[in-house]
Order: sequence, then C-alpha cells, then structure tokens
Amino acid sequence: MFGVGLPELTVIAFVAVLVFGPDKLPELARQAGRMARQLRGFANSARDELRSELGPEYADLQLRDLDPRTIVRKHIMEAMNEPDEPRPKARSARPLREGEAPPYDLDAT
Repeated sequence: MFGVGLPELTVIAFVAVLVFGPDKLPELARQAGRMARQLRGFANSARDELRSELGPEYADLQLRDLDPRTIVRKHIMEAMNEPDEPRPKARSARPLREGEAPPYDLDAT
C-alpha cells in the first residue's frame, strides 16, 4: 500500500496520538473511513458514467486503462507481438571512389 510498511505505520500512529491525542483519534479515524468510502463512490460513479457515455463497446472499461503509461505500454506490447513485415531488400551500396562525394538529397534536409 503506497510503499508503507509496518515501521512507517507505527511512526504515523505514534505521531497521530501525540498530535491529536488519544481521545480525538477514534473520531478522526471514522472521518477518514467515511472520506475513503465517499472517494471510492465518486470514482465508481465516474467510471459508470464514462461507461454509459462511451457505449457498449467500452463496457469493460477500467479507470486504470486511462493511465497514459498503461496506454503506451499496451501499444508497445501490441507492436512487439505483431509479426514483422518483410522488408524490401536494400540495394547493395558500392564503396565511394576516392574523391567522390556521397549522394546528397536536397529535399531530405
């Protein structure tokens, strides 16, 4: 969970007891739980609204699918799994003669 282990949670709990006091801590925990449920409800309603607006072809839409890193990773993996197209054979290049200038394309620059 966010890279937070048992030692970090212990330090956070200790600081919370020092800052808020043991009498206010249960109420703050309840408020945090309510806020987490409310945020989850907002996220679920946003996902459901996106699904209904986009139509049936996006019925399996997940919010993590909208992450740009996931999209790029998906397209890269699809490109890697596609069979390679046969490349046209390159014409054999002969070595330049002494003093000969290499070919230069004015339109390419």
